[in-house]
Amino acid sequence: MHRSEFPSVRVMMLGMALIVPMSAALPAFAFDINAGVSKESGPFDLFKFGFKAYKNGQKEEAVEAYKYAAEKGHTGSRWALANMYADGDGVAQDDFEAFKIYNEIAQQGVEPGSEDTGFFINALLSLANYYKSGIPNTPIKSDLTQARQLYFQVASTFGIAEAQFQLAKMMLSGEGGTPNVQQAKKWLNQARKSGHPGAMAIFGNILFQEGQSTRGLAFMTAALDKCKPKDCPWMEDLQEQAFSVATENDRRNAVVMAHKLDVTAAE
Repeated sequence: MHRSEFPSVRVMMLGMALIVPMSAALPAFAFDINAGVSKESGPFDLFKFGFKAYKNGQKEEAVEAYKYAAEKGHTGSRWALANMYADGDGVAQDDFEAFKIYNEIAQQGVEPGSEDTGFFINALLSLANYYKSGIPNTPIKSDLTQARQLYFQVASTFGIAEAQFQLAKMMLSGEGGTPNVQQAKKWLNQARKSGHPGAMAIFGNILFQEGQSTRGLAFMTAALDKCKPKDCPWMEDLQEQAFSVATENDRRNAVVMAHKLDVTAAE
């Protein structure tokens, strides 16, 4: 599972030739006869039906509705269907199928101000994640250069904090390109101003290593108040390591500063 919240954008994906027609092998239509929706209905009506069915726990009907709406070119339905395949939610988990659908959305592009912009961004991030790790037993192999390019596109064109964070990590480690600490700091700084806990923690650690002990420790401490439970352990490790070597004065000042950073995240 690898899914992940303008100017016209076109992305040439390495997996472009892998896309298959979504009309192939559709199951028998099983919508409630009283729903007033059929496979001949408009794409938005099918999408609405699919969304309602999903919320009601009728995931098989949701999948059918999304497939027919996607066949009619509805981007939101493609996105919802890709997420279901990525998560194994109502269908057998299939990252390769999810990849192909996300890739369709990426190939479609997006126009400035389009209501499909969010779906497009999500698709690019999901594709970047897939390229970063690859998909076992499929033609999609790890391609760090492609992943880094996609993160850069989303970070720079759309200003998405998660893309800025992932891009910065690749720049720090030299994955997919030349290491660049200064550029990484720039992206981390932008992401942490949006309240991204991971960016805040790594940005703080870099500052700490550079000798800005109080400020760096403050960012790492503030990150712990914002992190999701699954992400907190590695941030705690960073913060505790820095805390253990900081002076008592730096520790006290960092705690005070961390509170201020928590209140004014864009400082």
